[in-house]
Amino acid sequence: MGRLVLVQPLGMNWEPNRKDMSRIANIMPPIGLCSLAAWVERFGHRAEILDFYAYPEEEAGFLDRLRADKPDFVGFSVTTSSFLDAARLARRVKQETGLRTVFGGVHVSALAPRLMREYPEIDLAVAGEGEQALREILDRDGRPPFGVGGIHYRVDGEVVSSGPGAKLPDLDQLPFPDYGKLRGFPDRYKLPLFSYPHAPGTIAVTSRGCVFQCTYCDRSVFGRSYRYHGAEYLIEWFGLLRRRYGIRHLNLYDDNMTVNRERVLGFCEALTRSGLGLSFNCASRPELLDLELLRALKRAGCWTISLGIESGDWDILRRHRSHAVDLGTMRERIGLIRKAGLRVKGLFMIGLPGETAASMARTRDYILSLPLDEFNLTKFTPFPGASCYDGLTREGTLDENWELANCVNALFVPNGLTAAKIDLMFKEIYRRYYQRPRVLARYVPMLWKSPDSWRRFVKDLGSFLQVRRDYR
Repeated sequence: MGRLVLVQPLGMNWEPNRKDMSRIANIMPPIGLCSLAAWVERFGHRAEILDFYAYPEEEAGFLDRLRADKPDFVGFSVTTSSFLDAARLARRVKQETGLRTVFGGVHVSALAPRLMREYPEIDLAVAGEGEQALREILDRDGRPPFGVGGIHYRVDGEVVSSGPGAKLPDLDQLPFPDYGKLRGFPDRYKLPLFSYPHAPGTIAVTSRGCVFQCTYCDRSVFGRSYRYHGAEYLIEWFGLLRRRYGIRHLNLYDDNMTVNRERVLGFCEALTRSGLGLSFNCASRPELLDLELLRALKRAGCWTISLGIESGDWDILRRHRSHAVDLGTMRERIGLIRKAGLRVKGLFMIGLPGETAASMARTRDYILSLPLDEFNLTKFTPFPGASCYDGLTREGTLDENWELANCVNALFVPNGLTAAKIDLMFKEIYRRYYQRPRVLARYVPMLWKSPDSWRRFVKDLGSFLQVRRDYR
């Protein structure tokens, strides 16, 4: 039996010299670690989760805890922005306890051989989906040869791979994620403000992968595969969350919930019949939506649909978005979502390769013209696993500062632009969007539609006012 401590590092998730609002507005549970913990325990191993994003103060006692518990491995799940923080922790683990380390996550999946060469504090790296590889590591006490793909290790100082990562063909064979491994769940974890009608809430992932090939998305973990949980599995999982933790709202954190129309209709019918009384949010592409599907989602409890609109410039969309629909169709689908009685959130980014001052202005004008209930704007972030990454130095200037790869820093600047111009447009769009009286008026009904959000907003009003001053 192997013993494993899984760590989510704090990382950096904001802009230098500005308050990190992400931890006030949204603390997501590390559901991937919850799933991995449940999986390895099914096979007789033991797993514990330490979430330094939710509890950064616990890092001070981290090494003492490891010395007392003496696990066989310390595992780190990392994004691009959290990798260097995890490497710092792993270095201390190696130096002061001698315990073995395992790294996984999207950043590792994109760069495993390079990271193994440059960071000796990583003993083993898992590229791709982690379940079968992590079980193999624990079963074999970390000793090669490994019979499962996706594991990177060293032999006589050289980095060796056990082959392509293994994918689970049937997701319903997975145990439910063990949220109980998270201290303070669900109260410590917060969904984004005004994104839910009732608390407590949490996240769930009902599928893996995406069939589309947008240039800015990192597909290094799942590739182009698309697999999903069946309706029966989901109803049992969500029922457990409702009964055990009192969960009332779910953010379904799939890349794209509505790829398989019949699957979504079956899920909606099953959730409607279940009587669980849950509400949920999900994401979709506009071309996958129709009124029948939207009404089924509404009956099942859907509250908000997020659309990855990305840009208001057709040339930018056509270049970067796989199977892009035109801006008129996008607008029509937004109207359809609202007709079905659902809220709609638009997701946008600026600073993509080929972006110009004129194209950013067109995105600004398009955002301001749409009848959105919510919107989110990011700066294009160059993730190593994205298909556009290798050609970025021909398209502009690239700053490979992983700690700031968090969608609010302009690490890539297209030719003809500057980081300052991107930042000015970023602030202008937010300022003009939220200064409109009709947008502010939409938050008045949230007093009774999302009362918990208003309580949280008032509690942290000082921090939000500071952000407002930063964006003037």
